[in-house]
Amino acid sequence: MVTITKKEFEQITDFIKINYGVYLKEEKITLLTTRLQNVLLQAGFDNFTDYYHYVVTDKTGNAVATLINQTTTNHTFFMREADHFYYLRDTVLPYLARSVGSKDLRIWCAASSSGEEPYTVAMVIDEFFGREKFFWDTRVLATDISGKVLEIAKKGIYHKDRIALLPPAWRLNYFNQIDDDHYTVIERLKNEVIFRRFNLMDQVFPFKKKFQVIFCRNVMIYFDHETKISLARKLYDMLEEGGYLFIGHSESLNKDAARFRYIKPAIYRK
Repeated sequence: MVTITKKEFEQITDFIKINYGVYLKEEKITLLTTRLQNVLLQAGFDNFTDYYHYVVTDKTGNAVATLINQTTTNHTFFMREADHFYYLRDTVLPYLARSVGSKDLRIWCAASSSGEEPYTVAMVIDEFFGREKFFWDTRVLATDISGKVLEIAKKGIYHKDRIALLPPAWRLNYFNQIDDDHYTVIERLKNEVIFRRFNLMDQVFPFKKKFQVIFCRNVMIYFDHETKISLARKLYDMLEEGGYLFIGHSESLNKDAARFRYIKPAIYRK
């Protein structure tokens, strides 16, 4: 097993924090070492210093993508923190249906992982608008830092356990069964979600229009306080007046520093 020195750990974790916002405390040293063992061995490195220099000098972006994939957790499932989706259906979408004259719905899932969240949002939208959906642009933007999970999301194939919490009608209407254990999202729903790779630590957010709703759930738990506030302010600026921000239930915002108005646990409004 390749061991890591304190200096090597600090080099790698400082690089990750500065460029991607992910803050790994010193007690995560064993976790980082374990997760990167196969990466080092497959690349032919016998120490973390050489691996670090390889990551920071690799022009293809593949090395850093692998590093991020190994150091973050993409654990999710359909209807995770389900009350958010009910609130979207019962409160947010009725408000937007009344107030958006352009019929241009702009919802951003900013840490979409393997696609469960944006596909669930798309199902809620489809059910809410029904036949009226024809007159709306309802596509959902879904971004993530990990190209690996985005490829999974685009394929839209999930084990039956991942869709178990969905209403039976949704499983029937929005999925096709592949085999005894796997289901795939129907093409009509796939077309409603636009997947893009994006780093929330980028200084400039390249979006032409502001959003009415942003989901940024269970990502700020990896950030320190300063990084969290900085991101919250950028998300605030990317929302239209009256827009909604959904974060994870294990997360919270300092409403004074972040400027958001608290609505209920993990839901804020501009």
